[in-house]
Amino acid sequence: MTGIAFEDFTPGSVIEGGPLTVTEAEIVAFAAEFDPQPFHLDAEAAKATFVGQLIGSGWQTAGFGMRLLQEHVFRGATSMGSPGITELRWLRPVLPGDALRIAVKVESCRASNTKPDRGFVIFAMTVLNGAGERVMTQDFSVMFPRRGTEPLPPRAVTLAEPEVLVEPDDAEALHFLESAPLGTARDLGRHHFTPEAITAFARTYDPQAFHLDPEAARRTHFGGLCASGWHTAAAWMKRLHITRERDIAFTARTGPVPQLGPSPGFRDMGWLAPVYAGDTLRYTCTLVDKRAAASRPGWGLATHENVGVNQRGETVFRFTGSVFWQWAREA
Repeated sequence: MTGIAFEDFTPGSVIEGGPLTVTEAEIVAFAAEFDPQPFHLDAEAAKATFVGQLIGSGWQTAGFGMRLLQEHVFRGATSMGSPGITELRWLRPVLPGDALRIAVKVESCRASNTKPDRGFVIFAMTVLNGAGERVMTQDFSVMFPRRGTEPLPPRAVTLAEPEVLVEPDDAEALHFLESAPLGTARDLGRHHFTPEAITAFARTYDPQAFHLDPEAARRTHFGGLCASGWHTAAAWMKRLHITRERDIAFTARTGPVPQLGPSPGFRDMGWLAPVYAGDTLRYTCTLVDKRAAASRPGWGLATHENVGVNQRGETVFRFTGSVFWQWAREA
């Protein structure tokens, strides 16, 4: 792993980069694969939604932020990965034609207490559009190798054999948020991570060696090709929508279907273990809190906890999210 090291970062310094211009075709293509909501898919259909216009998925904005981070902060090189994100906020929609840039502050640097070959850098990143408006903020940590230290050997990895996935046919009634029960986990089904999908996502959003090249990945501390953390998050969103489509069809047989709006952000996202090529994750989503939204009559804000568990029963991914959700059935 060459080109960037823990010692290259100084607390208090700010690194800027960009621009990256977002196209309508990119917005629609990402939405079709991972986040198929009307306000991400079709400009005309978006007019009748919560947001009123075509906007990019927040998960795609995070991916664009990662691409800019790798290019300008990592200097096109490869880190040792990120253990997670403390908080991310989507502050303003990303629109077709927006030219995104980043300003990244180095908050702190800490050498690892247990692994002398690496250190942790905590960053605060702001993504801005061409008008200088903040569209996303993110507080997170990244591991980097230390210069002059002997790297620890790569992990011994045995990649999983592909699984044959059968799409579930279960369905549950969707509630308006006011009456939605708390504490019940919704099984979102399973997603299989193929080498081809991992490298395709990485080329567009997270071009680091352990996501792009199986041979190079084996020489890193991960010991094998693994998915970008943003890929695991986007796959969660994909499974949420696939499951919700069944629930929408079931609910519509007997009454109105509550709408979902955009998400203002999330907190405590943990990438707890690598997701390797061949792994299959089962995702679940649990509503844990809710409140009426004072700024949006007729809508509420839902808090949900989410996990991804691999085929060995290991929890490898988790976060606490929030989303606007229609509060009550109209009279």
